[in-house]
Amino acid sequence: MGLVRREFVGLFGGVVASPALVKPVLAQGATAESTPAPAATPVPARPVTARPVTAHDFGFDRPGGGRSELSAYAGRPILIVNTATNCGFAGQLAMLELLWQRYSRRGLMLLATPSNDFGGQEPLEGQAIADSARAAYGATYAFTEKVRVRGPNAHPFYRWAAMRKPGETPSWNFHKYLVGRDGDLVGGFPTSADPIGPQLIQAIGKELQAG
Repeated sequence: MGLVRREFVGLFGGVVASPALVKPVLAQGATAESTPAPAATPVPARPVTARPVTAHDFGFDRPGGGRSELSAYAGRPILIVNTATNCGFAGQLAMLELLWQRYSRRGLMLLATPSNDFGGQEPLEGQAIADSARAAYGATYAFTEKVRVRGPNAHPFYRWAAMRKPGETPSWNFHKYLVGRDGDLVGGFPTSADPIGPQLIQAIGKELQAG
């Protein structure tokens, strides 16, 4: 057995190379100086913050087809009222027209969302609802298709509004939601709130001045 073999017989009878005799193995043509350094640890990307949901993320079907996207009214306050033509408060349809005539030129958007949720007081469907409101009360503002405004099957806008203002949800027909210029929910106003009364007028005026 040669010198190396006699001096470096391993514990288990195998041959072990001497550390002094071992040199690093480099690729052909490479030198120790040209060996690349380990790659730097990448910097983790900053998490992307989700944009909060606003009313501008929702829309309503129009009678006869098409959509009323609330994003189309960004920068304007929006009043959304669940209406019913057979309700004892249906006279508010005329008061809403006065509100519309007074403030639409200043930027207010008014949207009636007919609903049969309370007392089954909206028996009509589609365009017939808007036609009835115009004939009986002179209503010229926009109407949507009939929607649900409460419960798990409510329209997505109404479900979102209930989460934003859980104490201000519709409990009867002619509840009013005021959406601000930025799409956030300013608040809900009960059936008893007069469409041209000081409570609602002051809230609308504040939003109109905010721009």
